[in-house]
Amino acid sequence: MDMPTEHKPERLAFVGFGEAATAFLDGWADGRPAHVAAFDLKTEDPLTAAGMRARYAAHRVHDAGTLAGTLDGVTAVFSVVTADQALEAARAAAPHVPPGCIWFDCNSCAPDTKRQAAGIIDGAGGRYVDVAVMAPVHPKRHLVPLLVAGPHAAEGVALLESLGMRPKPVGDAVGAASSIKMIRSVMIKGMEALTAECFLAARRAGVEEAVIASLEASDPGVDWRGRGAYNLERMLVHGTRRAAEMREVAATVAALGLSDGMSRATAEWQAALSRRGVEAGEPDLIARIDRALSAL
Repeated sequence: MDMPTEHKPERLAFVGFGEAATAFLDGWADGRPAHVAAFDLKTEDPLTAAGMRARYAAHRVHDAGTLAGTLDGVTAVFSVVTADQALEAARAAAPHVPPGCIWFDCNSCAPDTKRQAAGIIDGAGGRYVDVAVMAPVHPKRHLVPLLVAGPHAAEGVALLESLGMRPKPVGDAVGAASSIKMIRSVMIKGMEALTAECFLAARRAGVEEAVIASLEASDPGVDWRGRGAYNLERMLVHGTRRAAEMREVAATVAALGLSDGMSRATAEWQAALSRRGVEAGEPDLIARIDRALSAL
């Protein structure tokens, strides 16, 4: 895919260097900016520093060693940390954000959290853009659907498009993109939690085949075995991150004056499964159920 170059940044940085950052880089391939730097808090932990630096090297990104050095001279930053660290990342970066630098907050946060972060970044002279990543970054990588909002959304869209990405503007107010993402997650991640609870209970009771057959009869349009295996994989592998997001979802719902009980329960269930450290393994529903049950 040819990428327009008019708005393409020459110097770009990632704050946080996990799955999203590497997926974007892999998608850009040779179309990436000339200079890409990254900073992740795991670099500061003696237990994880070597692994993170090896990750930087494998993806050919500059390791400045500090957040200040990472942001030096960049024109765009992708903040891709966990939801519970998004606001702190903005606070830590603010003194070092170059004037006019676009700060893409791609984290799954409540609108109020994003508005706080926007005040910090804009107050430091940057240009904050609310970004919602609307699907898993694999296999789409840089082509994952993005919703973009805020006063600087137009500039953000132009820059993202220059990198071959697929942004969709959804409003001039920070929080517009986040609201869609958060409220959608009530359903998506709530269904994950319900699926896990249903199938784990059915297997332990010895009635899993009857339950699956009943679900298939009631809703034949859903591949219940495939969906159940997929939902368990998301919770087992990504549960810690998803729990952090669901706490932000709960905050979103509560701020609207509604009960957030379902979202809070989903966060607790996501976190509980992820804490067990269970490998997802092969994509077979019953095998994954048994693996999870053995750890409970």
